[in-house]
Amino acid sequence: MRKKTEYIFEGNTEDKTDLKAVYTELFITEGDMKDVNHEHEILKIEDAFKNKKTQDKPIECNNIFTELRKNNEERIVLTKGVAGIGKTVSVHKFILDWAEGKENQDIHCVFLLPFREMNLMTDEDFSLHELLLEFYPELKNLEKSKLYEEYVLFTSLVKGDLLPSSLVWVTSRPAAANQIPPRYVGLFTEVRGFTDQQKEEYFRKRITDETLASKIISHIKTSRSLYIMCHIPVFCWITATVLQDILIENNAENISITLTEMYIHFLLIQMNMKNQKYDEQEERECSEHLQLNREMILKLAKLAFEQLKKENIVFYKEDLKACDIDVSKDTEFTGMIAEIFKREHRLHGAKVFCFVHLSVQEFLAAVHVFVCYLNKNMQELQFFFDKPEENITLQELLQKAVDKAMKSQRGHLDLFLRFLMGISLKSSQNLLKGLITHTEDTTESITKTTEYINQVQSRNISDEALVNLFYCLLELKDHSLYEEIQSYLSSDKHPGRNLSSSMCTVLTYVLLMSEKVLDEFNPKRFTSSSSNYKRLIPAVRCCRKALFDRCGFDETCCETVSSALQQSNSHLTELDLTSNHLKDSGVKLIYDGLKSSHCRLNILRLCGCHLTDQSCESLSSALQSSNSVLRELDLSNNDLQDHGVKLLSDGLKSPNSKLEILRFSICNLTAQSCGSLSSVLKSSNSVLKELDLSNNDLQDSGVMLLSEGLKSPNCQLEILR
Repeated sequence: MRKKTEYIFEGNTEDKTDLKAVYTELFITEGDMKDVNHEHEILKIEDAFKNKKTQDKPIECNNIFTELRKNNEERIVLTKGVAGIGKTVSVHKFILDWAEGKENQDIHCVFLLPFREMNLMTDEDFSLHELLLEFYPELKNLEKSKLYEEYVLFTSLVKGDLLPSSLVWVTSRPAAANQIPPRYVGLFTEVRGFTDQQKEEYFRKRITDETLASKIISHIKTSRSLYIMCHIPVFCWITATVLQDILIENNAENISITLTEMYIHFLLIQMNMKNQKYDEQEERECSEHLQLNREMILKLAKLAFEQLKKENIVFYKEDLKACDIDVSKDTEFTGMIAEIFKREHRLHGAKVFCFVHLSVQEFLAAVHVFVCYLNKNMQELQFFFDKPEENITLQELLQKAVDKAMKSQRGHLDLFLRFLMGISLKSSQNLLKGLITHTEDTTESITKTTEYINQVQSRNISDEALVNLFYCLLELKDHSLYEEIQSYLSSDKHPGRNLSSSMCTVLTYVLLMSEKVLDEFNPKRFTSSSSNYKRLIPAVRCCRKALFDRCGFDETCCETVSSALQQSNSHLTELDLTSNHLKDSGVKLIYDGLKSSHCRLNILRLCGCHLTDQSCESLSSALQSSNSVLRELDLSNNDLQDHGVKLLSDGLKSPNSKLEILRFSICNLTAQSCGSLSSVLKSSNSVLKELDLSNNDLQDSGVMLLSEGLKSPNCQLEILR
């Protein structure tokens, strides 16, 4: 069998002007990929051409091209994920397993071609062969073929003009992924990082002291914003670093720490390590660590802000020089690089720089802005003001920052905004003493800022923006909205209350943040708006009984339901979707959830959902699944007809079926359906105990057919309507 060649392209996404710069990593192969042994699931499968609706569906890396080929002729898979989520680690793991002979041995050779280095190359006239030689000089004796005569135009690669028989796997940060024309992509996926279980596994493996590990896990669970951020592996490292120090060194027990305070402590810890490791200094007070490194930290903070404005996460020597950072002074720079800043040697000795994580850059950018405010450096604040005056208040700055973040289509200022809010607290300023020359009483400004955020939340803004503003309130230690939401959830005294759209969004988010599982969730308790009902449907993930009848849902809502049923910690046992316009396509999505090994759903009501016999085929397959746990199914008031009942009967006769209650009222049935159901009653596998066939044209002949089944010794039916 002919060997195949694999090209792997890896890099950053700074330049958004052409296709070459928006790909972070590409896998190109002429054959199937085998197991990549990815540590995280790749999720969110979406057919870009035939079905643009999102389905939450896990997929293993070794199946990614198999999934692509199912419905597409296109060659490209796009996988997106935030910085630090594990994309590059996956690339390196793939190469390592191949090099060690463990996986993908049908591939003849692998070339890693990082885009970060390619961006440093000024000569555009490279053939593919010449490009390979730039990175792998040992290939100089490789015979040129017609293939290598082609110019390296990555747009041609994507369009299929270059290596047309290859398959392409592109990974990218979300902002850059949005720049890739979807017409070239056959399959959209997303790396979502650690699951809740993997978060705990990380802390228990990193922290050998079981008691300490349990304390840290307990703390991050109580601080839900931190817990959610820990889906990013790099953030788990930051969290573990800080909480170990606080719990061990400071011997703290009851700690309450915001995201901003977490990063301030992280900075202090790194400065302590830097001073002891590189400067051989003894333990000092926190303020002394910051004071000793003040000049360099402020230069890095300026760099962080200047590059954040440009949406850059990788910097070059010229960028550092613009912020008065001299990379040639190793005595000044080495320690800082090792702790919060990275320098990497690249092509021909060129160097690129980045912070250890994007969130560190966003944090330091917020530090820079706040220091500029304290020092009344208005020149640096022009990003927020058209003509900033010297006497601007903190309230004005924070409000302008909110407005600026809201206008960002890619949300690149969201986390920066949260940090800026948190740094403005007096408690945060006290932690930063030594870095900032003086503090300021910000109580009044913070009060007015929280009022402003509450006003903004009432506007017609995106759900993502609403959630980020909610986080901003938590960073300001304003828990009023959170407590108000909790009161709605805990009180049954005022059913039928009408929450605003923004409150519904936050309520849903609070539910998802909370570990509490509701016994019952009924959206009509909170609002009477069908658009708000849709905002609340994600709550299906955290309740045992969901009453979503008559909510104006369509089939797209079934995607969320299906995802909830497939969760490893799925709680849902009863679901009422009566009188929604779900159609057969919606039931097909629910089927994916019903066959999951994690599904616990016992009761499903689909009355009046505009279903036909096609839905019966999906449900029949679900009943035949070895994972089937469904015990009650209501399909009344749907146009199922006799063929639908016949299809469902096949499932009812399966040894895996556990269905005990089945309702077919008003389903346009005739005597023919009775024949199908009679065969079910005779089956030794049937466990059916209650059957409703009311309001159908069964006639006497149908009843006679049913009677034959009722006489069977295998029949367990107790109630017949």
